[in-house]
Amino acid sequence: MSVNYFSRIKFLPFYLLSVLPMSVLFILSDITFILVYYLIGYRKKVVLENIRNSFSTKNEKEIKVIAKDFYRHFCDLIFESVKRLTISKRAIRKRLRIKNPDLIESYLRDRRNILLYTAHQGNWEWLIFLPIYFPYRSNTFFTPLKSKYFNELFQLMRERFGIHCVPSNNGYRTIIEDARANSLTMNCVIGDQSPHAQSSLHWYNFLNRDTAFFTGADKIAKKINPVILFPFFKKVKRGYYELEFQLIDENPRERRDLEIVERYVKQLERAILKSPEMWLWSHRRWKLNAKMDHSLKIKKSA
Repeated sequence: MSVNYFSRIKFLPFYLLSVLPMSVLFILSDITFILVYYLIGYRKKVVLENIRNSFSTKNEKEIKVIAKDFYRHFCDLIFESVKRLTISKRAIRKRLRIKNPDLIESYLRDRRNILLYTAHQGNWEWLIFLPIYFPYRSNTFFTPLKSKYFNELFQLMRERFGIHCVPSNNGYRTIIEDARANSLTMNCVIGDQSPHAQSSLHWYNFLNRDTAFFTGADKIAKKINPVILFPFFKKVKRGYYELEFQLIDENPRERRDLEIVERYVKQLERAILKSPEMWLWSHRRWKLNAKMDHSLKIKKSA
């Protein structure tokens, strides 16, 4: 999506916010944290319940520490995301360090396609900066927002540095078309959303609970045989991240069905246990449970 004069006028409030120095944005983030955590209590019940169920051995004080740290990180993400509208490539390279770029460069030399099997961990929105570092054609898949205004805003921010935003319902077709065209591609698929009961899904033990996961990534992997990587974010300090690409598999066609999803689940769980405050606890991840899924399947077959 090109940035023209009309776009700048249409999204002027966000441009005015984005041009502020990061230090000022973090002051606004601190204020937002007080409002969101103490006054509004945005999804506080969901966050605390998710953390309690995931860390059954932790006491209430420890649970609240993780929750507070999550809300601080979440508020920072809001303003770090807005900064994408005006941040320079120089500033990006300063604030986002790739720990192991040689891994990606080796796959580039071998002309291997990459599937980034990612999650709402760290600052996942900054994955849109990857075309600055690596000359891959890059796709990210998203569910369009109900608000046309904010949908266009997010698409504008995500496509600024060369990412192609593809609606999720066209994702599989886009990946197959790129593979047939021998286009060297990096596809970014988020795997930790809560699936609908009608979706093709599989159940795993994740954070001490039976959890449903989409199986689409396994289907894609078997079809085009990409290198599958998990992008792990580490926060070095406020506004600065280190991104490490962790290998899930180099030859997914050789694996048994759904093994790729299982490996991803384990990788994601390790990332969350390492930095629990950096995962999206406000998401209603467990709104679908195994009993509900089973009862719906019975109704369908009846």
